[in-house]
Amino acid sequence: MPETLTITDNRTGVTYEVPIENDTIKAIDLRKIKVDPDDFGMMTYDPGYTNTASCKSRVTYIDGDKGILEYRGYPIEQLAEKATFLEVAYLLINGELPTASQLAAWEDSINLHTVVHENIKRQMEEFRYDAHPMGMLISTVASLSTFYPDAKQVGCKENRMLQMTRLIAKVPTLAAFCYRHSQGHPYNYPNNSLGYTSNFLSMLFKMNDNAYEPHPELVRALDILFILHADHEQNCSASVMRAIGSSNADPYSALAGAAAALYGPLHGGANEAVLRMLKEIGDVKNVPSFVQKCKNGETRLMGFGHRVYKSYDPRAKIIKKTADAVFEVTGRNPLLDIALELERIALEDDYFVSRKLYPNVDFYSGLIYQAMGLPTTMFPVLFALPRTSGWLAQWQELVEDPEQRIQRPRQVYLGERGRDFVPLSKRG
Repeated sequence: MPETLTITDNRTGVTYEVPIENDTIKAIDLRKIKVDPDDFGMMTYDPGYTNTASCKSRVTYIDGDKGILEYRGYPIEQLAEKATFLEVAYLLINGELPTASQLAAWEDSINLHTVVHENIKRQMEEFRYDAHPMGMLISTVASLSTFYPDAKQVGCKENRMLQMTRLIAKVPTLAAFCYRHSQGHPYNYPNNSLGYTSNFLSMLFKMNDNAYEPHPELVRALDILFILHADHEQNCSASVMRAIGSSNADPYSALAGAAAALYGPLHGGANEAVLRMLKEIGDVKNVPSFVQKCKNGETRLMGFGHRVYKSYDPRAKIIKKTADAVFEVTGRNPLLDIALELERIALEDDYFVSRKLYPNVDFYSGLIYQAMGLPTTMFPVLFALPRTSGWLAQWQELVEDPEQRIQRPRQVYLGERGRDFVPLSKRG
């Protein structure tokens, strides 16, 4: 027997049967609920889409109450421990983990596309010396669509794969160029004899013609960070990627829009806010008084709590171990002791526990990036780089979904109606 929802409109006394599928009802089914035949019909009002499903997806699963995050059904804990980032990127795009031969072919295809056109490099050189790296990245990714006009053929599966491969390969190069520009250093070209993460670190930090060999612990730490940030379901930037993609825009334009959404401090700026908070606290002895200010509503506790997770963010547990490995190489970040004491108090205090304010992924990621020598202006870029694979997986799913249409949300109009135009001479 099919599941249905019975709705009685108390305005009219009419009862409606609405089908239920996957614990959801189709919003369009509410349109038949009307007072008069000429009415538009019932809509839902959901600012921020907090309880509205815009798509059916098979990419990422989150259970916020239980602290579960899975990519294509694989727990994030297993992927972070056993996989490389390129394996995870392949998984997100293709739906399955690669075989050894598939992974080798995937790595070769990425290496084939790491170099960017020299005109792109010259374009980036024209940015101001103090241009924000994320602004540079957004602009440059958007301009890639002019270099690859074939990307507009979004209906072709082979063409989509080519563009996705190009983006996953080139975004690290662009990200490294953004950093080098901000430091006033010459740009480093890719070295495809290195792995994906090692190559990125080389493009960031190589200072002369000598071979650059990043520390294996830092390479693995960055790989784990990339895995943890690869996708996170229908967040703000993924929704933007899908919204732009719904118009059949090319993936470079859509991804630039997603990155712009990530640039917003409420989305991609949390780890920078954590560092500012820890610097403000200044010393471990000041942690209790800072916690009290948070409880009094005088300031905010950054890096705790999450829109989705109502228990410990599973990524935070992994990243805390990663931080320890990084600090063994780089030396202990002086802000770490403050962070640890803040976490200890917050996890024991009923005020925070009752509100389910547990550490999230941003609480430790900024400390790791800072220990590696990266400025806070690079943090959103370091977020966008791995999230590229997730955005593309979401975009591909949208394009291949026959139920998807160009996005066009409704509104509840509360403004004036039927006003007569007043000539300028008679106004006021």
